[in-house]
Formats: sequence, structure tokens, C-alpha cells
Amino acid sequence: MIIPVRCMGCGKPLGHLWEIYKKRIDSGEDAGNVLNDLELERYCCRATLLGHADMLPEVTKFKKA
Repeated sequence: MIIPVRCMGCGKPLGHLWEIYKKRIDSGEDAGNVLNDLELERYCCRATLLGHADMLPEVTKFKKA
């Protein structure tokens, strides 16, 4: 739900790459090329960014009871 700070498999910091990744994907670039440019070579790091669903905008619409 929140942006991954570290890779779930190896622990490499990924949080600082999320904004760059998201902007480039939204502009229409290929995800594989973006991940290569960000120098993410391990499959666990690539899967962490590829599999992340950014639900934070949806969740913040609701107030706590």
C-alpha cells in the first residue's frame, strides 16, 4: 500500500527510485528499460517495483472513524 522503502528480498533501498520510476512509466516508457536505467539488476528488486500498486491516493480519501 505504501511505497516500498526497501526491497523485500535483498533489502536494497528502493524508496528514492519510486518517483523517478513512476514519472517515466506514466510518460510511456517501457518498464524494463526504466529498470535497466535505474540499475536494478536483481529480480527481487525489479519485482518489488513492478508489483507495487500505489493505493495511497485511494486510502487517503477516507477519514478515520
